[in-house]
Amino acid sequence: MPSANRRVERRSAPSPAELEAARSRLLPDVLPGPGDPPLRVLFCGINPGLVSAFTGHHFARPGNRFWPALHASGFTPRLFAPSEQGLMPSLGLGITNVAPRATARADELDDAELVAGGERLRALVADVAPRWLAVVGIGAYRVAFGDRRAAAGRQERTLGPTGVWVLPNPSGLNAHQTPATLAAAFRELREAAGQAG
Repeated sequence: MPSANRRVERRSAPSPAELEAARSRLLPDVLPGPGDPPLRVLFCGINPGLVSAFTGHHFARPGNRFWPALHASGFTPRLFAPSEQGLMPSLGLGITNVAPRATARADELDDAELVAGGERLRALVADVAPRWLAVVGIGAYRVAFGDRRAAAGRQERTLGPTGVWVLPNPSGLNAHQTPATLAAAFRELREAAGQAG
């Protein structure tokens, strides 16, 4: 019989050394496979954070409000954990990033990385043909697509038949957005994108 005094070791966060080692990891896109419905929305983060690179899950840093905003806006039937990102394609949703390099903060990226990411996104969108590309982060969008005057919301630009939408950055570091304002912004996109097929 196990002792009542035995401690169960539970790690709540990766160590600083583990996070530093995660800088070299690439985070795969979450895209539909055979049997999944057509891609309604391809969500595009700025770049993976170190916690995301460490776990292998997008928007994984505690305090990131992507998953709560996705649920509060009606994109998902319940609040998904980052580890459940594989459920997204069954809802016609996917995830990618503008820049592949993992950093502690998005402002560690230089403009050349974001511009190259914009070119990669154009090719990815041509390949997977989502109804909407939703970039989460206005600053990254402006640099990646050379549109310094862009504002959040639906963009005039399209990528072939794919509409482009810019959402506020859901990072907990973005103090300009509350959970309610993020949910409202995501809801506008959901209404434009339609319900899951």
